[in-house]
Amino acid sequence: MTILDWPSAERPREKLFARGVGALSDAELIAIFLSSGRRGQTAVDLGRELLARDGGLKALLELEPATLAAVPGLGTAKASRLHAALELGRRYLAVDLERPHSLTNPRACADFVRAKLASYPYEVFACLYLDNRNRMIAFEELFRGSINGASVHLREVVRRCLAHNAAAVIFAHNHPSGVAEPSQSDREVTTELQRALRMIDVRVLDHLVVGTGTTTSLAQMGWLQ
Repeated sequence: MTILDWPSAERPREKLFARGVGALSDAELIAIFLSSGRRGQTAVDLGRELLARDGGLKALLELEPATLAAVPGLGTAKASRLHAALELGRRYLAVDLERPHSLTNPRACADFVRAKLASYPYEVFACLYLDNRNRMIAFEELFRGSINGASVHLREVVRRCLAHNAAAVIFAHNHPSGVAEPSQSDREVTTELQRALRMIDVRVLDHLVVGTGTTTSLAQMGWLQ
């Protein structure tokens, strides 16, 4: 039996239009991007198998494109569609932060950096460069480290701020453990960055710690000087 043999109300595409995208399961959403299954399996069956095989949606979409393409039943085309869907979601979250919009929505900022950094299995330190009206000039991943941390080089941060002519910055890094609790080291690095950037008149507006599903703001904790 194929999906076309299912009752109309149960087919993923028809279900989406009739009941909204929120009514679809993870497997049904994946099936829409897969478009087809494989011999003996519908696209939904294949979606369920992929989720079970890789430990859920997050683990599945964190696979590198080449690794995903090698999964039985996928291949280059289907793996490309899944990764393209993921990147499209990231870019959608970035829209509210792009010029000429002002960065006045803390939630949009948190969602954006979480979409960018949360999936990495190692720590990544990144920076949002802002102009004097708090509009985003650029986003860069500056440093990568092991699962335990990334070394932050003050001189390189200063150099990149000058290169972008930034008036302010927001830092962000992920915790591969998934726990978005800032460490004492996070606080100390932020203080050092503030001191260094104060010398070139660049304001540090926040430092966001990204976990699984949550983001913690050092500014909201009162940890910025």
